[in-house]
Amino acid sequence: MRVPQESTIQSNFSCSTGLLHSAAMKFSLIATIVLLGLAQGSFAQDAADLEKLGQYFEDMKNKLVQDMTELIRNQDLANQAQSQIQPIVAQIQEQLKTVATNVEEQIKPLTANMQAQLKPQIDSFQKQMEAIFQKLTEQTMALGN
Repeated sequence: MRVPQESTIQSNFSCSTGLLHSAAMKFSLIATIVLLGLAQGSFAQDAADLEKLGQYFEDMKNKLVQDMTELIRNQDLANQAQSQIQPIVAQIQEQLKTVATNVEEQIKPLTANMQAQLKPQIDSFQKQMEAIFQKLTEQTMALGN
């Protein structure tokens, strides 16, 4: 016959080792459930973190694809612009050569005429300068003696 004993934890399970062993089993069962709950929460957090990381990589991939598409589109536009501008530039260069040739043909007679008109004045000025220089040299020599 069993004598009921007082305990702080009530259990329907009976154990041959007594109430102490029953309390230890309940505690370990509760601890296991708590640990499983924490592990479940941790895995849920890890899953959320993995989902965030996956979303981050997806966003990065989309941004990279968008940037590369924009770069290729801009490169295509630059190539098109260059191919369209190149003939125009060649035409402008040819027209500038023609204009330069025409201006040179018009200026040559003017410069020749101007040179012919200025030559006597330049020669006269040069003779005057030589005379002044000669006079200064003679005066300097006279002062030195």
